[in-house]
Amino acid sequence: MEIYTSLTAKPVNSYRPYWAKRFGTAPVLPMSRAEMDALGWDSCDIILVSGDAYIDHPSFGVALIGRLLEAQGFRVGIIAQPDWQSAEPFKVLGKPNLYFGVTAGNMDSMVNRYTADRKIRSDDAYTPNAEANKRPDRAVLVYSQRCKEAYSDVPLVIGSIEASLRRIAHYDYWSDKVRRSILIDSKADLLVYGNAERAIVELSHRIARGEAIHDIQDIRGTAFIRKQVPDDFVEVPSTRLDRPGVVEKHEDPYAMKMGKGDASCATDEKAGETAPTISLPLPLKAAKVPRDRQVIRMPSYEDVVNDPVMYAHASRVLHLEANPGNARALVQKHGNREVWLNPPPIPLTTKEMDYVYDLPYARMPHPAYKGANIPAWEMIRFSVNIMRGCFGGCTFCSITEHEGRIIQSRSEDSILREIEEIRDKVDGFTGVISDLGGPTANMYRLSCKSEDIEKNCRKLSCVYPGVCENLNTDHSALIQLYRKARSLRGVKKILIGSGLRYDLAVKSPEYVKELVQHHVGGYLKIAPEHSEENVLSKMMKPGMGAYDEFKRMFEKFSAEAGKKQYLIPYFIAAHPGTTDEDMLNLALWLKRNDFRLDQVQTFTPTPMAMATAMYHSGKNPLRKVTADSEPVPIPKTGTIRKLHKAFIRYHDPQNWPMLREALKKMGRADLIGNGKKHLVPAYQPAVLPKIVQSDGSRFQAKPMPKGFNQTKSFASPKKHTGGRHKH
Repeated sequence: MEIYTSLTAKPVNSYRPYWAKRFGTAPVLPMSRAEMDALGWDSCDIILVSGDAYIDHPSFGVALIGRLLEAQGFRVGIIAQPDWQSAEPFKVLGKPNLYFGVTAGNMDSMVNRYTADRKIRSDDAYTPNAEANKRPDRAVLVYSQRCKEAYSDVPLVIGSIEASLRRIAHYDYWSDKVRRSILIDSKADLLVYGNAERAIVELSHRIARGEAIHDIQDIRGTAFIRKQVPDDFVEVPSTRLDRPGVVEKHEDPYAMKMGKGDASCATDEKAGETAPTISLPLPLKAAKVPRDRQVIRMPSYEDVVNDPVMYAHASRVLHLEANPGNARALVQKHGNREVWLNPPPIPLTTKEMDYVYDLPYARMPHPAYKGANIPAWEMIRFSVNIMRGCFGGCTFCSITEHEGRIIQSRSEDSILREIEEIRDKVDGFTGVISDLGGPTANMYRLSCKSEDIEKNCRKLSCVYPGVCENLNTDHSALIQLYRKARSLRGVKKILIGSGLRYDLAVKSPEYVKELVQHHVGGYLKIAPEHSEENVLSKMMKPGMGAYDEFKRMFEKFSAEAGKKQYLIPYFIAAHPGTTDEDMLNLALWLKRNDFRLDQVQTFTPTPMAMATAMYHSGKNPLRKVTADSEPVPIPKTGTIRKLHKAFIRYHDPQNWPMLREALKKMGRADLIGNGKKHLVPAYQPAVLPKIVQSDGSRFQAKPMPKGFNQTKSFASPKKHTGGRHKH
C-alpha cells in the first residue's frame, strides 16, 4: 500500500548514476587514504564531516546520507569527530571533487555537551567509550571554518539537526541571546534542512553536471544567502498574515475553504488557537500571484534581537509555513544580506523510504574503533526505524521542526527484511528486537483522510486540542506488522521502546491490547509531561483524562494476560507557563499515584521550538502575538528551576529543606509532616543517602509497591534515529 503525499517530486532512486558507480559498494565508507586506495579511489567526490563516531547504520544521519550518495554513484568519504584545533585533519582524505557536507551529528552539539543547567556533560553517547569533549561547541560553525581553511574553493553544504534548527535568527539558550542564522556565521554556500535525502541527491547531481552551487536556488528544503528578492517574486509582509498588534480581523483570501465535516481544521479560540489569525488582507498584487511566487518577509534579525514580541511573531509565522502543501518561501534580512528559505521538502514516499533503508549498511561501527563501546550504537543495534515525522507538534520538541508533520512510513516487507538482517548478521542478537518505532511508536501509516485537506491545513498539530476528525487513527497496519514481526523465525520478542502517543492509542483498543499483551517488557514509557491543564496547553499536550483512559486499558489488558506491568511516565520541570503551584500540584499527583522519579528532565530551550519562543519572549506564539497578548510565566532563574525539579523529586531527602521553605512561603505548611497526607516529612535525616542528581537527560520512573522505600532506576539512553532528538 502506497502512502500518498500532497505533492509530487522526482523519486530519489530515479537519477542516472554518476560515473563513479563503477567502483561498486564499499564495505564501509572510507575514513582514511589507505581505505580509499583499497577501493581504487584517487579522490572522494563528496566528504561528509560529522561530530559523531561513524556507525554504518541508517539510524545515524551521516551513514544514511553517505550510503544514499554512494548508491547514486558518488565516492563518499567520512571525517568523523576530527580534531578541530587545525585544518590538517580536514585534509586527511584530500580535496573533494564536489563539496564538503558538514553536520554536528545526530544531536545538536550544545544539547549533546551541556545539561539543562549549562554544565558540561561527563560523557557522550555518540563517541567510542562515551568519551566526552570529542566535539566542539557549535560544531557546524567550527567544522565549516576548518573546511574553508583546508580548501577554500570547495563548496560547503551544512545540514543535520543543528543547522536545521538554526536556519533563521534564533534564540540561543547557552549564550542567552538571539543569534544570526547559522548560514551567516558558517559562511556556508547552502543549508539543507529537515531529512534532506531529496535535496542532497538533486544537489549532488546538479553540481556533478557542472552547475555552480550559487546558481542552485530552487531546491525545496534548502536555505541560502542572496542580496535581494528576485523580480519574479512578490513579497508578503509577515505582519499581513498575523499582525503583531490590535487590529480588526479581515477575511483571508488564502484561508482554507471548509466543507462539511472539516470544522476540526478551523481555528478553535476556546480550546487554544492553532491556526493562523489573519489580521489584514494580502496585498492586491500578491493575491494575483501563485503561492510558489510569493515570499513572506519575516522580521529582520535586527528586529527580533531588539523586540521579543517580534521574535515570538516570527516563530509563529515560521511554524505556520511548515506544510509542504501550502508553505511559501521565507526571507529574513541580516544587515544587507537576505537569508532565503525555500519551502519544506516534499516527504518521501513509501517506495523511497524502502530504497533508503534497504541500502547495504554494514550495521556496525567503523572497524577503526576496534570494538570500542559506543552507547548510542548499543542502544539501537537491535532496533528498527519504521517511520519518521510527527504530527503531535509538542512545543518543546524539535522533531516536527526537523522531520515535518507528515508521517513517512516504510513498507511492511522492508521492515521485516531488516529484522531478518539483524537476526542473521548482527553479532550478539539474542532474539529480542528492542524497538519497532521512530519519533513516536504508534503513528505508523497514520495520515489525513483527505489529500486536499492535508495540502491546505495550517494547524500546528493534528492531535491538539483534540484528535482531528480528519485524521485516520486506524492502527490495523501496525497491529499486523507487530504480529508478522514476532512470528519470524529466530525472533523471541518484539519490544516497543519509542514513546507512545497514548491519546491516539486509546482510539484503537485492539492496538492497546496487542501492545500490552505482547510487546511490553514489564515497563512502557509514555509522556504526560505534566498534570496541570494550563501547562499542558503551553506544551500542546492532551489533558490527564487521556492518560487515565490509557492507564485503565493498560491495567485491564495486563491483568487479562496475567502480567504485572508498569507505566513509566515522563515529566518536564520548569517548562514555560509553569508556576510553583503547578509543580506542587504535579508533586501531589505523583504522590497520589505512587510514582517516585529517579531523575527528571528540566526544560531546555532548543533553537526554533515554540516553547523556546515563549521562554525568550514571555509571550504565547500559539495565539496571535501582540504587545498586550497573553503573558506566559517563565521559570528562568536557577533557583526556581531547581525548585521545580525538586517538586518532581519530592521523595529525595536532599530536596526536603528546599521544599519545606517553599511550602511555607506558598502557605502550604499543612503538607509538611510525617503522615500519609504530607508531601515532605518534618524531620531531616542525619546522613543523607548518596543520590546521583539529574544531568538534564530524560529518565524513567516506576510506580512503587506498597512499603517499598528504595527507588530503583530504570534509566536508559535516548534513542536517536535519522537525526532526531526530543527535549
